[in-house]
Amino acid sequence: MGLIGAIISWIIIGGIIGLIARALMPGKQAMGLGLTIVLGVIGAIVGGFIGGLFGGSGVSGIMSNPWSIWTIVLAVVGALIVMVIYGLATKNRV
Repeated sequence: MGLIGAIISWIIIGGIIGLIARALMPGKQAMGLGLTIVLGVIGAIVGGFIGGLFGGSGVSGIMSNPWSIWTIVLAVVGALIVMVIYGLATKNRV
């Protein structure tokens, strides 16, 4: 898979992970699909780092096997963390 294929995969995975995280997160999130994808991709990376801290394959696991259950769970947890931080950072904006 070339660079374009990897970018498309990250966008698709980020969108799926972001949508799952938004569905699990309570309350209303004021963000569009683009921001959901971006936060999903960042969340997947954060989840990979969390997995690496606990002895998993880390971010390289996301790159090598993005569709495993463990990778998806870690990515969703990471996306939830990122979305909570985003929500706290933009809480008082109009």
